[in-house]
Amino acid sequence: MARLALFDLDDTLIALPPAFRRFAVEFAGQRGLPEDSVEWLVTTWHPLQERNVYFAKVCEHFALEESVEDLWRHYRHTMPQYVVLRDEVRDGLAALRQAGWRLGIVTNGEAGNQLGKIERTGLDRLVDSVAVSGALGVRKPDAEIFRIAAEGAGFASADGGWMVGDNPAADIAGAAAAGLRTIWVDSPEAWGTRNPSPQPPSAPVPADVVVGDVVEAIARLLSSDDAG
Repeated sequence: MARLALFDLDDTLIALPPAFRRFAVEFAGQRGLPEDSVEWLVTTWHPLQERNVYFAKVCEHFALEESVEDLWRHYRHTMPQYVVLRDEVRDGLAALRQAGWRLGIVTNGEAGNQLGKIERTGLDRLVDSVAVSGALGVRKPDAEIFRIAAEGAGFASADGGWMVGDNPAADIAGAAAAGLRTIWVDSPEAWGTRNPSPQPPSAPVPADVVVGDVVEAIARLLSSDDAG
């Protein structure tokens, strides 16, 4: 029997902080910024911060002549080249498909940036559907984006399945509202430090399973006897 697993992209399938550091090195070098600028760029950035707000801070701090929109456009076009899909994640997704799972990606973000990451890493060849908020006009935690991703993979979300993600509200609560079971990736890279409790304090809905890494989540899915 075919089964469904949907995955978040940033800080679930791929890790943003190391990719952003690589971007920051290139950004600072191209503009001849001071030696300590990379650390400022990295420590001021947060994965969940709106990029136009971040680049407004960058413009002000370094007195750049480029506009915020120019910097945001540069980020969208160049960030995909710095993301990396770990071999163990690639192998895990391939193993799920070989075991009969249908896979999808559900991600919030600007379409070109997110699709660029997916194509650059080859994730588009490892999954059956991709749902990007910037292309669809609907964002997690809205249940509609999970429904679209499920249907793209040949499923109805109401028929069950799993969602794997690192954001308690967008990924876990949203997917639960769409009728999916959930695996929360307690990601220290996304949230700064691993939460010592079994669920994040702000979790609106408890996850069915908590893991420390997407590879562990894939292993749990492979050993699961039910379709969700």
